[in-house]
Amino acid sequence: MTEDNDVELEARLENRERFEPPQSFVAQANLVDDTIYDEFERNWPECWKQAADLLDWENEYETVLDDSDPPFYEWFTGGSLNASANCLDRHLDDRGDEVAIEWVGEPTDEDDRAYTYEALHREVNEFAAALREQGVKEDDVVTLYMPMVPELPIAMLACARIGAPHSVVFAGFSADALATRMNSADSEHLVTCDGYYRRGDPLQHKEKADEGLSGVDHDVESVVVVDRLGDEYDHPMENGELDYADLVAEQEGAEVEPVSRDAEDMLFLMYTSGTTGQPKGVKHTTAGYLSYAAWTTQSVLDVKPEDTYWCSADIGWITGHSYIVYGPLALGTTSVMYEGTPDYPDRDRLWEIVEEYAVDQLYTAPTAIRAFMKWGSRYPERHDLSSLRLLGTVGEPINPRAWKWYYKHIGQEECPIVDTWWQTETGGMMVTTLPGIGTMKPGSAGPPLPGIDIRVVDTRGEEVEPGKAGYLTVDKPWPGMLRTLYNNDERFVAEYWAEYSDTESDDPDDWVYFPEDGAKLDEDGYITVLGRVDDVLNVSGHRLGTMEIESAIVGVEGVAESAVVGGHHDIKGEAVYAYVITEEDSEGDEDLHDRIVEGVEDAIGPIARPEEIVFTPELPKTRSGKIMRRLLEDIANDEELGDTSTLRNPEVVEDIAQTVGDA
Repeated sequence: MTEDNDVELEARLENRERFEPPQSFVAQANLVDDTIYDEFERNWPECWKQAADLLDWENEYETVLDDSDPPFYEWFTGGSLNASANCLDRHLDDRGDEVAIEWVGEPTDEDDRAYTYEALHREVNEFAAALREQGVKEDDVVTLYMPMVPELPIAMLACARIGAPHSVVFAGFSADALATRMNSADSEHLVTCDGYYRRGDPLQHKEKADEGLSGVDHDVESVVVVDRLGDEYDHPMENGELDYADLVAEQEGAEVEPVSRDAEDMLFLMYTSGTTGQPKGVKHTTAGYLSYAAWTTQSVLDVKPEDTYWCSADIGWITGHSYIVYGPLALGTTSVMYEGTPDYPDRDRLWEIVEEYAVDQLYTAPTAIRAFMKWGSRYPERHDLSSLRLLGTVGEPINPRAWKWYYKHIGQEECPIVDTWWQTETGGMMVTTLPGIGTMKPGSAGPPLPGIDIRVVDTRGEEVEPGKAGYLTVDKPWPGMLRTLYNNDERFVAEYWAEYSDTESDDPDDWVYFPEDGAKLDEDGYITVLGRVDDVLNVSGHRLGTMEIESAIVGVEGVAESAVVGGHHDIKGEAVYAYVITEEDSEGDEDLHDRIVEGVEDAIGPIARPEEIVFTPELPKTRSGKIMRRLLEDIANDEELGDTSTLRNPEVVEDIAQTVGDA
């Protein structure tokens, strides 16, 4: 735990409001029988056959779970299959002419592309043949450094087809991040692109890729470049680099037999931030991951083959892997991909897409929802959103006020909201309501999914009473879980299992997964996630989650978004510093300041009273939309500002620092 491990985490916000799923939704939902929870508990781990049955197997598995060597669990052992075939080939007879990926480029009609399952299958085969021609073999790691262009999922599925794990590097990451990940994965093959569009402007990408390649410490056998910008950018093709379109054209009509992969063979690597500064290569395998992604897509997002479903995440993150590519395509549905931003050319761009494509489910981030709320309801009111059947949130806890805004103005109070908690490491959703079954509580994600054994414990590993805060743990394995960290089993055990496990034991009951999140469990078994353990403030000996304080602030009329950090305090140890964005029609004046203080004290108590409230038009955010609280801590503590290279709006940091300095 932390150096303050003798002080328990506290929870003070109460969830009082409840919303039932609309009967119109329940009548058609994929899951409507609440006995599924008892069924999964009684039949665990055999219950996970339900997930495996969503896939086509070349050889049937023999054992659902092999837990003989914890925490190195294996799922569906003895079975073999291919992820690309499960996402494409098996749909050709019934859905070959239906759209698999609806790609929406920056807002010009000629940039939109619809790939039917047949067309997607054809291009995946052609690129798979091209990769083989370039020397890519089974088990070679292929790095994909690409933005939200359709060639990205095509490349992922082509890699899966030939048994080559892929490692997607988010396009917003630096050249150094690319080099670090290629070095860590011993990757000798790169697929990238010349650039992409953002708010109407072409952004060069290949120069960054070239710089990253210069930092790779081994020979790179092939580099394939997708031409996205056309005449906008005449990028040099050096050192034997190959044009994607030319390669695909050379393989026109090629068919590649899907490589049979063992259930536990690696499907992909996904690098995530590590506490040591070195990214962690999270290893996901073929059968467990794919079955879990498909099962959660069907059960939680209520996706059916005839739906048009939209997850607005970037495929560079695990959300895009699981819920843009693998989960939806395994179920044979239409998955929407969008290249652009929510506010270009205007702030109704997302709602324009929902209307144009008659989107059934929208799965987006609380960060985006808070921005929509700040901009006002007039933007969604311009469009017919009646096609929406379900709404979802992902990425961080959502505060009750933003939840209710989403429910009212986007869902018209007719769409259940699934507030999902999970991680890169879990592979898929772990905590949320089942939309055809569960009562919704704004601000609380919900109960663990069927078959998921989550507990909230204190620092000694003992379960806390309902209403108390503690630390979220997972006591049983699940199919979508990471298998290890690439080439680093020792770090895998140390980072995820050592805190609450007996690491000398061979008994799986003695092993507990710790995701380093604080949480609160209520009397109904619903979990409110309080944020990362390192997002906890120690104010006068009270450990308070930043999420609760931020929720209290955003609950004040006139506030659109808030970020809370800790600042040094001679008496309290740490004090609460709040950075606040107001709604468009509100002013960051003394009246709002006082109402925020009052709102925090009413909701949590005087102990959480902000030491300082800074009104700002923006918050420093990464290109994925996450708030960079570390920089806000630097400002609060009057320290030298850290690295801002990963921000999409680095200029805002100096502006906030200047505001604080002038105060």
